[in-house]
Amino acid sequence: MQHVGKLICSNLGARMDSEPKRWRVIADVLYDLGAGLEVISPLCPHLFLEMAGLGNFAKGMAVVAARATRLPIYSSFAKEGNLSDLFAKGEAISTLFNVVGIGAGLQLASTICSSIQGKLVAAPLLSIVHVYCVVEQMRATPINTLNPQRTAMIVADFVKAGRIPSPADIRYQEDLVFPGRLIEEAGNVKVGRALHEVIKPSKLVEMKQIFPGEKFVLNQSKKWVDMVLEHDASGEDALRGWLVAAYTTNIKEPSHEPTASVLLEAYEKMNDVFTPFLSELQAKGWYTDRFLDGAGSRFAW
Repeated sequence: MQHVGKLICSNLGARMDSEPKRWRVIADVLYDLGAGLEVISPLCPHLFLEMAGLGNFAKGMAVVAARATRLPIYSSFAKEGNLSDLFAKGEAISTLFNVVGIGAGLQLASTICSSIQGKLVAAPLLSIVHVYCVVEQMRATPINTLNPQRTAMIVADFVKAGRIPSPADIRYQEDLVFPGRLIEEAGNVKVGRALHEVIKPSKLVEMKQIFPGEKFVLNQSKKWVDMVLEHDASGEDALRGWLVAAYTTNIKEPSHEPTASVLLEAYEKMNDVFTPFLSELQAKGWYTDRFLDGAGSRFAW
């Protein structure tokens, strides 16, 4: 059980590193659900302890998830050496507004929310405002680490328009609900499936011959291109694979599986542009040393 618990925590932690904005929204929705259970628990006296306990548990889990997402979000704003300063200021502001919220809550409890009917009206309205503000806050937050969604948007902009967006340029384009969406201009790449589910051993050897020394494997399926990374692959390796997939999609005939010559042409095209592409990417503020693919499966060669 202890091993299973560690594995679950590790998987969730990896997903929170990859999509901190999405998990922050989920945490606040969970907190409001827990608070809602506490509000309506007096209406069910025979289930009061169960509902109040479940509500308190949901709020506790929400706090843990929210705290786990703070560091990746703060890190995106940090300049060299000032992460602790940012963290301290953020926590100070959070504490200040918690105190203000307690005061406002006490005022509401003695006026509008003095009756259960008032609570049932005010609680959903306040929850909607809260979640809306959190969603807008997360949408406005630029994250400068590479994950599947942000990498796909960078590659799509580069292949389609020849430009490289900054973290601030794509922040409002990120999908907080369905981050795994496929982007056609970026090659419809899907990351994270297990190697044995993606490619046969014979074709794996062929791919390693076409892409010698690379830390990615590509395989065309009916609806998308699977990319599997080696266990020590970096953000640069993921970018290389993604560019090859995008160029392959542009070169090959629609609805046809790419041939070795098409893959080689796409690979050569990637090599021609990658050095200036990576330099400009880093100049725009992107961190390319890591690729955060959540709990995606990797392989060792």
